[in-house]
Amino acid sequence: MTGSEIRQNKATKQWVIYAPGRKTRPKDFQRSSSVRSEIPERQESCPFCPGNEHMLPEIVMETPEDPAPWQVRVVPNKFPAVTPEGDRNRVSEGIYVKMDGYGHHEVVIEHPLHNRQIGEMSVTEVERVVEAYHRRYVNLMQDDGTMMVLIFRNHGTRAGTSLIHPHSQIITTGMVPHYIRWQEEGAQHYFDEWGRCVYCDILAYESGEEVRLVYENESFVAFVPFAADVPFEVWIMPRVHKADFAEIIDEEKEDLAAAMREILGRLHQNLNDPDYNYIFMTSARYRSGEPQLHWYVQIRPRLTTTAGFEIGSGISINPSIPEDDAAFLRGEPE
Repeated sequence: MTGSEIRQNKATKQWVIYAPGRKTRPKDFQRSSSVRSEIPERQESCPFCPGNEHMLPEIVMETPEDPAPWQVRVVPNKFPAVTPEGDRNRVSEGIYVKMDGYGHHEVVIEHPLHNRQIGEMSVTEVERVVEAYHRRYVNLMQDDGTMMVLIFRNHGTRAGTSLIHPHSQIITTGMVPHYIRWQEEGAQHYFDEWGRCVYCDILAYESGEEVRLVYENESFVAFVPFAADVPFEVWIMPRVHKADFAEIIDEEKEDLAAAMREILGRLHQNLNDPDYNYIFMTSARYRSGEPQLHWYVQIRPRLTTTAGFEIGSGISINPSIPEDDAAFLRGEPE
């Protein structure tokens, strides 16, 4: 690609502008500092490090279970965005609508070591993180007031993290945000028109084309989306159609762990540990059995800054070409 190009996301119908003239080579996105490699294995002031349990509100779960030493811990967030107190009933205030901040907010401490990120863990260690995600997801969905469970990870200050110790978060809400409904409705329209899942069609096309493919195993395919919003965005998608992350089986957990470790490891190595967010995109309550939805993990590195045009138009400007990003992550020479 020499000039600008505008691509449409097949699932959401959102447009993305690709402007390769705004950058030169993928290595321009690499962090200039390697300070993260100097992080100690334990920090005295970190509440997530072993020995500092007195700093935690409580421990919700650990894996492996006693008597083995823990590797993954789940604790309540000390500064929650939502709490289980109150209720989810909407009330009027003049012409406006509001509700209590009902929900749950938990932290998944992914490893005892202060400096062991997911891309540096073993597959078995990452599988334990996936197992903790799944157990908490299923458990939190048993609360009748829970309408949505969002599993996400913020890595680095640009991604919104405040503690270095490897951790991710789970937030539940008593309502479904418009953003989620908008995506669900887009998938519904596609299914009504074609009788197929849009994500299954994307998966089949990317698997066949291979140009944006980054990694695959028996259960999952990882690729840079055709209309990636940001440089080096990657989707990790299950081969078998499932709307709900709750439906993952034990064999798939190991394959998901392998895919996450591989992709995050390549980002860590090739881009010098960039800031990123990942999100488990899964169905809201009552949508788990529907044929048009397909859960997946979305990884979004924080390598560019959203500016005025993006905010005003809702259109992303991505200076990096998806096909080039995929080749770079596959390790192909420039």
